[in-house]
Amino acid sequence: MARTVKGSAPKLDIDHVLETAKIVVCCGSGGVGKTTTAAALALRAAERGRRTVVLTIDPARRLAQSMGLTELDNIPRAVKGVQVTGSGSLDAMMLDMKRTFDEIVETHAEPGKAQQIFDNPFYQALSSSFAGTQEYMAMEKLGQLRALGTYDLIVVDTPPTRSALDFLDAPERMTTFLDGRLVKVLLAPAKAGGKAYLKVVTVGFNVFTSAITRIIGASVLQDLSQFIAALETMFGGFRERAQATYDLLKDPGTAFVVVATPERDALREASYFVERLATEQMPLAGLVVNRVHHSAAAGLTAQKSLAAAEELDPTSLTAGVLRLHAERLALSQREARLQERFTSAHPSVAVVEVAAQPGDVHDLDGLRSVGADLAAG
Repeated sequence: MARTVKGSAPKLDIDHVLETAKIVVCCGSGGVGKTTTAAALALRAAERGRRTVVLTIDPARRLAQSMGLTELDNIPRAVKGVQVTGSGSLDAMMLDMKRTFDEIVETHAEPGKAQQIFDNPFYQALSSSFAGTQEYMAMEKLGQLRALGTYDLIVVDTPPTRSALDFLDAPERMTTFLDGRLVKVLLAPAKAGGKAYLKVVTVGFNVFTSAITRIIGASVLQDLSQFIAALETMFGGFRERAQATYDLLKDPGTAFVVVATPERDALREASYFVERLATEQMPLAGLVVNRVHHSAAAGLTAQKSLAAAEELDPTSLTAGVLRLHAERLALSQREARLQERFTSAHPSVAVVEVAAQPGDVHDLDGLRSVGADLAAG
């Protein structure tokens, strides 16, 4: 996946990744161009003959806008204007957390249980906004897409925060939750029958805190107990699917791409992602450094440029260009030093640079340009 470049970090071979990977996961902090990178990778793969889908977990609408789609939801939608070769194609979709949870219930709940679950107030809250649900549903949707067998490549655009890798914890969190004492207590009243409800709940929850029933109320506890009981037959499936997707992410056919900009905070976050992926033994393809500034006249040093500008009329166009060149060269050198720090800390991580674009990327032509830059490095 990497070509070694003398005196620098290994070179990330993006086209090799797109030709061989089955899943590409883009992760990084906010504002580094991660969504654009994911879209550009997906477009390039499709136009090189691969049946590709790009899934964004980021609720922002940038992916839809850049691909000319008026809407983006839980259903893969074909992107028009893609110049495909062979059997290539490109679909795009955005994770709908609640809809994905609903699909799981519809598919795996016992007959007659699905509507009972949908009507439960606790399910309605859990499926829409409960902490951790988004990450677990991302795992579910990725597993569903892979199981379809429709696509050669799935590109995943993760949320723009450190929680972008929280889905790696989904199997462990699910197992801890399902095997926990709280779930056993909540299941007890439903199994014991309605009349025994208050007694069992009171006894069970006193183990945790004597104040909980006063804080959230008996009716809420009853909703929660009934919800857990309705889902009980699905618990094994939740755990198994989460573990299967986790194992899929560790497969050599998966490639994680960390995205950053040549700035201190962004590269610090990139280091976190690289180290976390190493801890989880996930297959890291490399680092994409976006918005890198280069000078076409690097031979003219900043010092010489400023000295020449001093000899000219300060208001002249030439003096202004010389000062601008000096500023850009200084910025380029600062960015290079920051990248060198990252490379020193992670010498084996392959890197590819993408030049700063003159404006926002908002269409397929812009994405093609980014993709070509990614491949050229």
